Amino acid sequence: MQKLTLVIHGGAGTINKEEMSDELERAYLKGLQDALDGGFAVLAEGGSAVNAVKAATVILEDNLLFNAGRGSVFTKKGLQEMDAAIMDGRNLEAGAVAGVRNVRNPIELATEVLMHSNHVFLSGKGANDFAIKQGVKLEPDEYFFSQFRYDQWKAVRDSDNYTLDHTLHDINELKEKKFGTVGAVACDHEGNIAAATSTGGMTNKKYGRIGDSPLIGSGTYANNQTCAISCTGHGEVFIRAVAAYDVSALMEYKGLTLEEACNEVVLHKLVKMEGEGGLISVDKQGNYAMTFNSAGMYRGVKSSDGTNQVAIYQ
Repeated sequence: MQKLTLVIHGGAGTINKEEMSDELERAYLKGLQDALDGGFAVLAEGGSAVNAVKAATVILEDNLLFNAGRGSVFTKKGLQEMDAAIMDGRNLEAGAVAGVRNVRNPIELATEVLMHSNHVFLSGKGANDFAIKQGVKLEPDEYFFSQFRYDQWKAVRDSDNYTLDHTLHDINELKEKKFGTVGAVACDHEGNIAAATSTGGMTNKKYGRIGDSPLIGSGTYANNQTCAISCTGHGEVFIRAVAAYDVSALMEYKGLTLEEACNEVVLHKLVKMEGEGGLISVDKQGNYAMTFNSAGMYRGVKSSDGTNQVAIYQ
């Protein structure tokens, strides 16, 4: 019988338990569990891997704790610019968007690109125009405002510094180096796999900077013959490493298992390039890996064999 599996992440980095209140930890774990439950319900009802990863990612985008959708950070100009991508391992079709504004759920827009356009990647105003055409829900700037994100931006907006994500508990010290991305990978009842990734990017980012999340092969990739991958980390290094596709290539051309390929990329290749972060992955048998070289990664997995767990630290 085909094993159903859903794996999610909500970012990785220097996440220290001693700096995390019990209340905040419970909130993060609940947010992860909610996304797991919502996405896995799609699989359990016979839905596709694509719809499952979209559903899980929407729930994470709607949660202020995570740097995607509603919880997105502020750019240098004091705005939210969001990126997202989704890929279907069954046919290698993909949809991605970058630098979109006021889109409630960027992963919904990426899915519209996959399903209803002749393109893979849309950006900026053109992507927003397509969102309007497709009836994707938009929200005013106020919807994306949160005080702790604003305070984080205010602390660095007059400098050329940027921060990789936030700390809710001591915003002025910015001790927590966290790579703010959310993502999901899934294997459905037909053995098809899919991946989705969404992010609000870096606080105080300039020049329309885009990270690895919406780049097919770097932050997001899915191929039924190998694996589905969603990455979270310092985007520039993951782009240069073509990290997501590299896992797939190691499986396809060198015959590595899913776990072996993930370990090779995350624990060896990225480390040599001084790249910190991690990834989640699944193959068509429903095997999974949650691999990271940082102090922690917000993550969770649920499968039809009874596995159901969420975690933050090593």
